[in-house]
Amino acid sequence: MNPAILDIVNTMKPITLDEMKEVKLMNRVDTKYLITSEQLLAILNGIHEHYYAQEIEGKRLASYDTVYYDTPDLKMYIIHHNRHLVRDKVRVRTYVDSNLTFCEVKHKTNKGRTKKKRIEIQPGVDVTIDPVATAFLAERQPYPVESLSPSLETVFSRLTLVNHEKTERLTIDCNVTFNNLVSGTFASIAPLVIMELKQDGRARSLLKEVLFDLRIKPYKISKYCIGTAMTRPEVKQNRFKKKLHRINQLKSLNTKF
Repeated sequence: MNPAILDIVNTMKPITLDEMKEVKLMNRVDTKYLITSEQLLAILNGIHEHYYAQEIEGKRLASYDTVYYDTPDLKMYIIHHNRHLVRDKVRVRTYVDSNLTFCEVKHKTNKGRTKKKRIEIQPGVDVTIDPVATAFLAERQPYPVESLSPSLETVFSRLTLVNHEKTERLTIDCNVTFNNLVSGTFASIAPLVIMELKQDGRARSLLKEVLFDLRIKPYKISKYCIGTAMTRPEVKQNRFKKKLHRINQLKSLNTKF
């Protein structure tokens, strides 16, 4: 990572996990952005005096390891590709620094809302066999649990910021790498950054004002879908080709992070 980014983040006041619980965002709106590291530096320069940085045991950059599950014919991927409003994702996410692992189901409604449910599991557990995990998956998502298997692993580092008013949370994912567990192919979108803003829809957003000034527009992107398209070129991906081209364009503009 570009040291200048952490230098700026380290100037921000810290916020603990317990204090993060105050950021409820009940009327939440989520917006994603795909940006270069130079753009991230410009954004941080514009907001750093008005945001907290999440800190856990003295660290502000957290490591994540996520394994997505799908059916052999990639039904979850295909449904997303075909732009179905109602869709699900099944994943096992490990917070590497704290060694906590969760089995999660993300459900997207036809209203565009994302509902996430999760349970803590032991690291290394096969969620298609473990009785507690299989019961959770059977209740929370529509696919037969026995039809699911590991599809794609994503590894990245995350910064989490919260504005002083506690009306929005910003996650910044960098060094995003994909390991396809079926094809054995690796890929990465580094040095690009995926940024996601979760905000109270009623509140003013300094970040959005900075993004407007920098002419940075929202960009819908799914790590699972883009990672699958990049590592399984034989699968259906017509509707992701523009996104893959955009990633290559931005990477050519930003060669170090």
